[in-house]
Amino acid sequence: MLLSQIIGADGKVAVVVRDGSEAAILRGTASTYALAMDAAAGRRSVAALVAERGLGEAVDLPSLLAAGRVTPPITQPDPAHMHLTGTGLTHLGSASARDAMHAKLEGAETLTDSMKMFRMGLDGGRPASGGVGAQPEWFYKGNGHTAIAPGQPLTAPGFAEDGGEEPEIAGIYVIAPDGTPCRLGWALGNEFSDHVTERVNYLWLAHSKLRAASFGPEILLGDLPASVEGTSRIHRGDKVIFEAPFLSGEGNMSHTFANLEHHHFKYDLFRQPGDVHVHMFGTATLSFAAGIKTEAGDVFEIECPSFGLPLRNPLAFAPAQSGAVAVTAL
Repeated sequence: MLLSQIIGADGKVAVVVRDGSEAAILRGTASTYALAMDAAAGRRSVAALVAERGLGEAVDLPSLLAAGRVTPPITQPDPAHMHLTGTGLTHLGSASARDAMHAKLEGAETLTDSMKMFRMGLDGGRPASGGVGAQPEWFYKGNGHTAIAPGQPLTAPGFAEDGGEEPEIAGIYVIAPDGTPCRLGWALGNEFSDHVTERVNYLWLAHSKLRAASFGPEILLGDLPASVEGTSRIHRGDKVIFEAPFLSGEGNMSHTFANLEHHHFKYDLFRQPGDVHVHMFGTATLSFAAGIKTEAGDVFEIECPSFGLPLRNPLAFAPAQSGAVAVTAL
């Protein structure tokens, strides 16, 4: 079952449920957030609430997406209470790349901090059920103000050196009234980053991640398959200038989702009732690594059939800033 959120003909938000090829409005539901919080407060499955409320008018979701009427699949009424975060160095890549990585790790006397972090995940990122494993790399992207709707531009700031896609799986969470993190489901995510800035010095990773991000258009309910296989593309005009598979799911990762979730939600800050979290779990596929230099107008496309409609966003660059940002003393 897939959930999405649209702007209806009356200008109000509506929740769309899709099971197979049929999509319809969920009755009696003001937003995906409201639905998720009802489920979290009552410790009930979203599927059970959907069955109770029933479906109404059928909708043509691809047409609504093309018309710009599909919003992020979940939003928070106060954008400051929505957190976009992520973990990196979590994915193994293909079997051959995995073997090569192991060989490199075993044979190297001096490792970069990135390789040390990756090895920590290999050695301790998959603890037994209920256990706590190695702590991953973690980063902050922004709040609800940086969440971009599917189809809308991902805009790099005027001082950016690059604007590159990162095709990932995002976990979608709400925090129940008693402070319990509750996973609503999973979505395709574009963890938009500045790889040129990051490459200058790894301590600039934090700067490179403070960018917009997009996720959706739909949220997949239930368990994630052990292996997720999708495709990442970049369109430039009528040509595809980059196309590569991306792999995710625990079968392609050095950490379990449970371990990554623990190391995010272990902080009291991230267990505040009513908050929304969109946490991106990393990738092994980057056009930047293949030598692609993105340009304004390029369209990023992330596709995986299990997640419904593909996630597409054009790239834009904000005008360059002139001078320093001035702070006013009060």
